[in-house]
Amino acid sequence: MLVPTRNLRSNPHLLFVRLPYLLSFLCIVVGVIWLLLLPLNEYSRRTYISENALLPGQVHAYFSGSEQNIFRGYKKELGGLLVGGAGGNDGEDGSRGERGNGKVQSILRAAGLKVATQNYEYTSAGIRHQGQNTYAIINAPRGDATEAIVLVAAWKTADGELNINGITLALTLARYFKRWSLWSKDIIFLITPDSKSGAQAWIDAYHDMHPPSVQPLPLKSGALQGALVVEYPFDHRFESLHVVYDGVNGQLPNLDLFNTAVSIAGGQMGIGAVLQEMWDHDDSYEARLETILRGMVKQGFGYATGAHSSFMPYHVDAITLQTKGEGWQDEMALGRTVESLCRSLNNLLEHLHQSFFFYLLMQSNRFVSIGTYLPSAMLIAGNFTIMAIALWMRTGYYAGSSSPSTSAGAPAEEKKETTQKGSDASGVMERQLALPLTFVVGLHLLGLLPLYIFNNLSHQYFSSAVYTCIIADILLPLTLAALLTHHSPSTPSTPANTIPQHYLLIKSFSFLLLGLFLSTLATLNFSLSFMIGLLCAPLTFTNRTTSTSVLRYIFSTIGLVILNVLSPPVVLVGGCWYAGVSVESVLTQAAFGWDVWGMWTQVVVWCVWWPAWVTGCALLGSSMF
Repeated sequence: MLVPTRNLRSNPHLLFVRLPYLLSFLCIVVGVIWLLLLPLNEYSRRTYISENALLPGQVHAYFSGSEQNIFRGYKKELGGLLVGGAGGNDGEDGSRGERGNGKVQSILRAAGLKVATQNYEYTSAGIRHQGQNTYAIINAPRGDATEAIVLVAAWKTADGELNINGITLALTLARYFKRWSLWSKDIIFLITPDSKSGAQAWIDAYHDMHPPSVQPLPLKSGALQGALVVEYPFDHRFESLHVVYDGVNGQLPNLDLFNTAVSIAGGQMGIGAVLQEMWDHDDSYEARLETILRGMVKQGFGYATGAHSSFMPYHVDAITLQTKGEGWQDEMALGRTVESLCRSLNNLLEHLHQSFFFYLLMQSNRFVSIGTYLPSAMLIAGNFTIMAIALWMRTGYYAGSSSPSTSAGAPAEEKKETTQKGSDASGVMERQLALPLTFVVGLHLLGLLPLYIFNNLSHQYFSSAVYTCIIADILLPLTLAALLTHHSPSTPSTPANTIPQHYLLIKSFSFLLLGLFLSTLATLNFSLSFMIGLLCAPLTFTNRTTSTSVLRYIFSTIGLVILNVLSPPVVLVGGCWYAGVSVESVLTQAAFGWDVWGMWTQVVVWCVWWPAWVTGCALLGSSMF
């Protein structure tokens, strides 16, 4: 039952103390329910092609017949050189990789293409990543070298498997495409040692943004209009194509590119298209929701899911086509799919821009646009802003006055006494901002320390560093709580059951920044904002206990235990245990993302989430001193 407005005005305690908690709780619950409603047909739409020039599946693909013999010949030549491994950079694997690159260059030159190489080297977490990219360019007979399409094949797939069929197919397509005169855009064939660093080194150098350890490119073409990555790591025939589209920092390709790939694979070639590793998608509510959640996890983590991810920061739409399962589709079917995709991109008159860049896919033919799913993250972020405003309002009044910090109907003698101690007739009090601002800003700056350590530490020390961080996270809030309690600024005397002003201001400023950061982040990386918001939600309902009984120690201890379970390093350890991966491998990948991919997930963790968490623990722990 709604409370009448006049009752709220006559009872400020209800308006400024209880109502904000109710509104914050409703925001969180509605935000979660909003997300759970997205898989329903009423909140999602079927995919469609916005750019009519693409014309997916409208051309006949001629890649067949004798080209299969060329494919087998190339595969036999490469297989003889790479028995036992490829793409390596040290020792025997390195020599195999060099022989493989030499053979690739000779094949591309024999097909009449311009060929160039690029050496690169990265060092991250004490591990050196080096290799050599090989690429060739087909100059468009009907173009002026102002636009280009990239076809990528890595020696090792994103899962670390040898991509011998993918490399062979790329070489066969290069020879095949060279014979056609219909291309209006240059076509670049890029062969990289792996799916992590090779494509990143090449695309950085293509845009002259490469570090000194990466060589510049001797050959270039025009503006890149799109990129396709081919992965075919096994010898048997495949059943379906797994379309991977997640980019670095949650960036996504234009939805038209994904829809074109699905339309060509399913409609023209009769190959099933799946996404987010949902091999048996039955289009039920549970399957749709699981697909959305899997996509949100990958988007929230912000790591590169394949060689295509490196193209996203440069506004080059890219996807990876992975062959999955065991069926009756062969390399010719995959080649025709790639040919038709390149023909569609070749039709473009301008860069892909009409469709969506922000979306959640729940099936290969159904999606949710940003206007539908964004309110769920905004509601969760908004609960912190509501609490920040309410706490700010509470700090402007003396206890005992007709204000939010007291209940209605306080004795007249108490009001008179507090007024004589420094408040004006309305009970308004001056806010002491020095300590709260210093505390909140100092904690956000302190977050730069773990950010630097975990991005520059050698990989063998990551596990011990995480557990050291967990111990430090237990001690730091208690130390700050003790300092806050014993070095509090002098304020007029207030009842024992009233929270001091500087505690409320610290929490207000912390929530204000948290709500601001998460609201902004929701428009850039919805999934990361949603996940961080949920993990920080318990902070809204934690308060400094004012009870003088022994219960305050019990409640504070229980609250600190719960909050420590939700600390960033503990969540990391728990997530690694659940996924069955080591903490060292995850942090090594994160450091590589920071050094090579430009991933900024760590900034959100250590400079947004962690300071808010420490603030909440410190204010709760101050009840024990």
